[in-house]
Amino acid sequence: MIDVLVAGGGPAGLAAALHATAAGLRTVVIEPRAGAVDKACGEGIMPSGVRALTDLGVRLPRGRTLRGIRYVRGDRDARALFDTGQGRGIRRTDLHAALLARAAEAGVAPVPGRVTGVEQDAEGVTAGGLRARWLIAADGLHSPVRRALGLDVPQGPAARRYGQRRHYRVAPWTDLVEVHWSQAGEAYVTPVADDLVGVAVLSCRRLGYDEHLAAFPELRARLTGGPATAVRGAGPLRQRARARVAGRVLLVGDAAGYVDALTGEGIALGLASARAAVARLRTGEPAAYERDWRALTRRHRALTGALVRVAGGPAARLVVPAAAALPGVFTAAVRALQ
Repeated sequence: MIDVLVAGGGPAGLAAALHATAAGLRTVVIEPRAGAVDKACGEGIMPSGVRALTDLGVRLPRGRTLRGIRYVRGDRDARALFDTGQGRGIRRTDLHAALLARAAEAGVAPVPGRVTGVEQDAEGVTAGGLRARWLIAADGLHSPVRRALGLDVPQGPAARRYGQRRHYRVAPWTDLVEVHWSQAGEAYVTPVADDLVGVAVLSCRRLGYDEHLAAFPELRARLTGGPATAVRGAGPLRQRARARVAGRVLLVGDAAGYVDALTGEGIALGLASARAAVARLRTGEPAAYERDWRALTRRHRALTGALVRVAGGPAARLVVPAAAALPGVFTAAVRALQ
């Protein structure tokens, strides 16, 4: 029997498979799409995410070094540098390709298929036509496994947020991730190559990408090289799960629950949750993963949730002036999430 079946061959799923394989567990990844997959991702990896990838033996693409975070609104700005290492801006497709290469080296080759339903008993799980002792669901923001298990929490009356991303052929002007604020939403800028930057727009408003970008005239003026990729979108961004463990199924990455892309921790948290889930399978304590997940995401959920409540409202205009006036507080918040 397969020890661990991983539903989803993205970064979180491949990380889970690599950890499981390293632990001596027979592991299979099931994924409907072949090769490296692009998606609407901010593409900035926090220092903790860089360390997690290095620990897995992933040979990171060159990308661009990231030294910290800069908040911008008009002529006001606030900056905070990381103090536990450097982040990395990497194209999502390049990151995925590097993880796939490392998985192949470890003997993990994703098999084509899709998991839409789960059957489990005291001995194992059947999903996607395969039988395993455990199932790790890493099948994304709108996880079919989470839904099939009845773990989805319905969206409340709060405004839903959406993200769109496009790349521009221009030399990066900074080695910081920039978050530009407006009343309409935010623009998240990540250098990913010597001649390429990614710009993601986040908002509650359902508008086209160019309409969102118009709210940031200073930023738009810097994008002189023109679009280099098509627009990709995602949302609603906030997703909640009733639990991360259901019998022999563990949810990791975005499938485990997601707050927002505003603070740029998606990849790092996905990698951390994959490691934590496999660690509990190794010790025979899968139920304890719920507690682990809550602990490793607590600061992210609190700080990102607070910023999202402000974003897009009248108080959004105060975020950058407050961060500039209280640099110690802003730096502490950034470093708490790195």
